[in-house]
Amino acid sequence: MVNIPQVVKRLLIGRAMRSEELGETLLPKRIALPIFASDPLSSVAYATQEILLVLTIGGTAFLYLTPWIGLGVVVLMAVVVLSYRQVVHAYPSGGGSYEVVSRNLGANAGLVVAAALLVDYVMTVAVSVASGVDNIISAFTALAPYRVPMAVVFVVLLAAVNLRGVRESGKAFATPTYLFIAGILLMIVTGFVKMAFGHNPVASSAKYPITPTDHNNTLTGFALLMLALRAFASGCTALTGVEAISNGVPAFRKPKSRNAAQTMAAMGITAVVMFSGITVLALTSKIHITSDGCQLVGFPDCGSAPQQTVIAQLAAAIFGGDHSVLFYYIQAATALVLVLAANTAFNGFPLLSSILAQHSYLPRQLHTRGDRLAFSNGILALALVNVALLVAYKADVTNLIHLYILGVFTSFTLSQIGMVRHWNELLRGESDAKVRAGAHRSRIINGFGACVTALVLVIVMATKFTQGAWLAVVAAIFLYVNMKAIHRHYDEVSDELAVEDPSMESARPARVHGVVLVSKLHKATLRAIGYAEALRPDVLEAVTAAVDRGEALELERQWGEFDIDIPLKVLDSPFREITKPVVSYVRNLRKQSPRDAVAVFIPEYVVGHWWEQPLHNQSALWLKSRLLFMPGVMVISVPWQLSSSRGAGGPARRAPGAVRRGEPSPLTPPRR
Repeated sequence: MVNIPQVVKRLLIGRAMRSEELGETLLPKRIALPIFASDPLSSVAYATQEILLVLTIGGTAFLYLTPWIGLGVVVLMAVVVLSYRQVVHAYPSGGGSYEVVSRNLGANAGLVVAAALLVDYVMTVAVSVASGVDNIISAFTALAPYRVPMAVVFVVLLAAVNLRGVRESGKAFATPTYLFIAGILLMIVTGFVKMAFGHNPVASSAKYPITPTDHNNTLTGFALLMLALRAFASGCTALTGVEAISNGVPAFRKPKSRNAAQTMAAMGITAVVMFSGITVLALTSKIHITSDGCQLVGFPDCGSAPQQTVIAQLAAAIFGGDHSVLFYYIQAATALVLVLAANTAFNGFPLLSSILAQHSYLPRQLHTRGDRLAFSNGILALALVNVALLVAYKADVTNLIHLYILGVFTSFTLSQIGMVRHWNELLRGESDAKVRAGAHRSRIINGFGACVTALVLVIVMATKFTQGAWLAVVAAIFLYVNMKAIHRHYDEVSDELAVEDPSMESARPARVHGVVLVSKLHKATLRAIGYAEALRPDVLEAVTAAVDRGEALELERQWGEFDIDIPLKVLDSPFREITKPVVSYVRNLRKQSPRDAVAVFIPEYVVGHWWEQPLHNQSALWLKSRLLFMPGVMVISVPWQLSSSRGAGGPARRAPGAVRRGEPSPLTPPRR
């Protein structure tokens, strides 16, 4: 009979791959770039917009700060990319910031980084998908009421594609990423060419004056500094996902470190060019965008109509309106790459979770590869958390963005400090002049990176904490505490199971007392008795609880009629219970003979349909849940396959070679 769930799984995910095929999933640079760098590349689509949203709080008076803030973001991006190129070469095993910090600053600092990155990966998916949906709505405003369902569907699709494996997802996402890069570069070049010929593009929002939120556009001193710092912190969203390549070095083809470093350089250069071009064009075309549409004087239906994104307004201004072919191309490519940018997290989160699980900080299941050699459990966990997050925040980028980038700069800062210590350790034991010169140069890069990212971390914390970033801090602390607890649990279990004296640990019990639980005399009961007899316990008896006295008497009569040669013990049950009398009886056996082991055999039905499961085995389930906690008691399930579990409705077919081995038919009762 066709197994429908398995057929669906194979259609969606593909055939299962052998462990030996892992090498076939390694990535060339052209595929690795869209897989690991789609997040920082796509961040340019909203980084400039986030800067403008902050500065327009004061109307248009503070837009002159935009070029300087943009320059600060560009310098920071260059520093971070250079710093992480050092990480890629020094730690090619794929742990990224977590491995650097754990090795150089200790396990606790490493866990801080891990917790921060896990939170950031979750937010990467949420913000990227929500921003992609925003761009779709900019082109098709009628879809605004369906914002949340669209976001959820995109997360599900991303998870499904990633479950097919890293290489498969890379092929699926490579084309949209390169189309986005080509479209943005075409838009930038076209815009600059028009400017060179004196035809500056003008945005559709340029005609709407902006009303300051506090009706005071004369901020000076500390207040102006805080506004600039807040805008800078928002623009730093362009740096999200930069560290993903350092986490994914093992996924590259050989030479892994060199290919990863070259991919990171290509990512950095491309992102800087696109971000700079978009920022310059946004200022030149006089784009006005605010967190509240009603701040735009004269903007129609300001309370309900969504504003077009910065990218949408630029495309319309440069390519001749919001009905041109290239406008729709830019919007489609931007929306698609923003959604696919979440793929960076769908690779980074499972990889980091796998490493943490290997180090016993997360459940071991997260270290296991699925059918397609992807870390399936991590992918599913990330998808489920993001569905909940998008529903809770209504897929609103403005609300989600405040939870973002805090974790990035925590990992950036600690990672660069760890790299400085790494180079210090290397210099202590290195005498080669060339190697020492390289280490000194790398230490300067990482030291400068640590200072800059630490400053940005303070800025981000100060400007975003009260706006919602505190939730990200709480989430990271929660993860940190839980990872410590999980590690402590695994350590305790390991210590408890450690073998100190093999002769004592493997000592046999004095006797084995077998107990077959009986409700009625039928084929399942006879199979359990036969299996128990085959194991040859020292003592074997059948036990039943007299829930109904008449049924108990009938069972005793049948027992004698069939001449079953093991004794049947009927337990009194005045309150019509099964679990309590049986548990009490087994406990008494243990008290009478503490050196004996008690083996409890429980007949269980195997059903073929989900709706049959609640109809059977409930008493067995409760009994097992109690007996499993009793020392010296072994609980053995003896299955009986009902016809529904065998598909055709008839007797189960014997395995190949069963007749030759003398095995009985599944329906043959044990010999008496």
